[in-house]
Amino acid sequence: MAQYKYTARNVAGKTIEGMIEAPIQRSAADKLRSQRFTVMSLNEVKAGSGNFLTRLNPFKPSVTSKDLVVFSRQLATLVSAGVPIVQGLNILSEQIQSAVFRQVKSGIRTDIESGIAIADAMKKHPHAFSELYVSMIRAGETGGVLDAILERLSSYLEGAEELRGKVKGAMVYPLVISCVAGSVTLFLLIAVIPTFKNVFASFGGELPLPTRILLAISDFLRHNFMYLMTIPIGIFYGIKKWHKTEKGCTFIDRQLIRIPVIGDLLKKVAVSKFTRTLGTLIKSGVPILQALDTVAKTSGNKVVEGAIMKARESIREGEKIADPLKASGIFPPMVIQMISVGEETGNLEIMLTKIADFYDQEVDTAVKAMTSLIEPVIICVMGVVIGAIVICMFLPIFQMSSLVDKH
Repeated sequence: MAQYKYTARNVAGKTIEGMIEAPIQRSAADKLRSQRFTVMSLNEVKAGSGNFLTRLNPFKPSVTSKDLVVFSRQLATLVSAGVPIVQGLNILSEQIQSAVFRQVKSGIRTDIESGIAIADAMKKHPHAFSELYVSMIRAGETGGVLDAILERLSSYLEGAEELRGKVKGAMVYPLVISCVAGSVTLFLLIAVIPTFKNVFASFGGELPLPTRILLAISDFLRHNFMYLMTIPIGIFYGIKKWHKTEKGCTFIDRQLIRIPVIGDLLKKVAVSKFTRTLGTLIKSGVPILQALDTVAKTSGNKVVEGAIMKARESIREGEKIADPLKASGIFPPMVIQMISVGEETGNLEIMLTKIADFYDQEVDTAVKAMTSLIEPVIICVMGVVIGAIVICMFLPIFQMSSLVDKH
């Protein structure tokens, strides 16, 4: 099915834009006319089309978690008040500030008006609505509790964003300090130290070995700086391309969780995300097998995804979920025991929520501990590097004073 971008005028005379799927352009036009739209323009959107630089732009407009939270809460309020879903989407059109999200909402409204289910309409926009979001909306439609599901989605997205913010916050500070320290060191090596070279040459005699090594490093960096800059860029690009492969992604994800301190934090984040997501899906009425499939795809780690898929197969064969999770080595014994108790008592979603609450606090504690540990380490490393450079620069001066004393 091809996708077509259209501009049309509805019966009220209002101009709208959106996306529609159809096998050919004529079918797309017929579908729009059946909805009493006057088609003004209709163009096929080809896969991979668009400006290359626009696709690479990291600052290009996108649908954010905040947009989804506000949209979900407002739509939940309208649905619970008895407002039809299409009318609710029309009301929200004036509330949405993001042009990208406004276009997505317009496409969803058009699909719903043509008789497509809400979840299926949202599924056409994976850049805006995740598989988790679509699964919960589908469960809400089936169970007739769409307003309650939207409220749970809002709470879930807020919690997930808070957790993501904590992890990002822990990484930003050491990253900034590291960049500043690296920039200062490069500035000293490239711009400051060469000015002393001619001064040292006028001393006569042989310079101390540490000073000669430092001057050699400075010369090498000055003459090969542009070439050296391509090395980390090439390594980053190569790792990114390899990470997109199944084998590379699995290897990198496995090594990440083995890194001291950082690996422990990543495990706690994975446990919190897994339990929170699975508990929300089960509480929303999503079948356990479908819920595990959705959670696995949204886990963000191939090792965790493999453990969850094994748990899914275990349940399919009539076994418990706890055993394959235990075998993965990712989930702590306390988590396994609580999940096992939840299975036996029939209160799995309650236990999962309690685990998620506990590990949210654990993540917060781990983030603070990691930040407090990284800060003195970076300061010590920076002090050692700058101190070594200063000592290497002063050694010839000490030698010169000894030569003057001899004379």
